[in-house]
Amino acid sequence: MSTQHETIEFIIEKLGDPKVFTARAMFGEYALYAKGKVVALVCDDQLYVKILPASSALETLCEKDAPYPGAKPHYVVEESQLSSIEHLPDILLDIASSLPAKKKKRKGK
Repeated sequence: MSTQHETIEFIIEKLGDPKVFTARAMFGEYALYAKGKVVALVCDDQLYVKILPASSALETLCEKDAPYPGAKPHYVVEESQLSSIEHLPDILLDIASSLPAKKKKRKGK
């Protein structure tokens, strides 16, 4: 089952700034970006946040599960938690800040 576009719109609306948070479709599911870096996945209409030291505040609030078979576990943020976890946008921005900068692609010869 793939994620509906309305789910992505809802999540980005809840996070606040659509200039900071964006999503890109990938194989029927979505990657959620903060400042151009992947911080979460949206699979089967469910938000999965990367487990990193920057997201440790979610440890006691969220269950853990893999977004797809063979994937590493992520924090599962339920729909109701999108509003109740007030600092979720900050957590996602902290994750983005903790990730390495994008590598520049080399042009072919």
